[in-house]
Amino acid sequence: MVATAYAIPAILVFVTSALLILVGAIGVISVKNPVHAAICLIMTLFGVAVAFVAQSADFLAAVQIIVYAGAIVVLFLFVIMFLGIDRNMHVSVEPLVGQRAFAGVGVVITVAGLITLMATSHWVTGATSVSGSALATGQGNVKQLGTAVFTTYLFAFEATAALLIIAVVGAVLLARRERATTNEEGIA
Repeated sequence: MVATAYAIPAILVFVTSALLILVGAIGVISVKNPVHAAICLIMTLFGVAVAFVAQSADFLAAVQIIVYAGAIVVLFLFVIMFLGIDRNMHVSVEPLVGQRAFAGVGVVITVAGLITLMATSHWVTGATSVSGSALATGQGNVKQLGTAVFTTYLFAFEATAALLIIAVVGAVLLARRERATTNEEGIA
């Protein structure tokens, strides 16, 4: 019988990413405020990025953060704010008691973890070697990825872009139609 040994840091990273994903996903479907739901979606996407890093898929983690947590969720928030969902919110009223202190503790823990990670890691930048094949330096992988994105999966990327543009245009039309009917009712 072969016993499988797991490293404690790997287990902690997995549990952390799983908790981020699950809590964020439950938050997306359970909170009533759409802005809070979008923030929970960001937490879910960051959990997926942590899972990618744990699997040594650093490029996918970067794409997850830049494209999804960055661009797509910002687009969602833009549409939510454009529709005026946040008009009834009072900034002076704190819905969760102690949330600012909890956020401050979270920021301190995150910054301390990043500083510790940078201090103990042996990351290098620049060329790893002056000689070697294209695949050893990673150049062949980038070429293969670019070829796949702009040939094999071009239709999927274009369809996704078209759907996002249609969603924004639809939100703008809905927002204008709502304002127009409000103005007409106000005049009458």
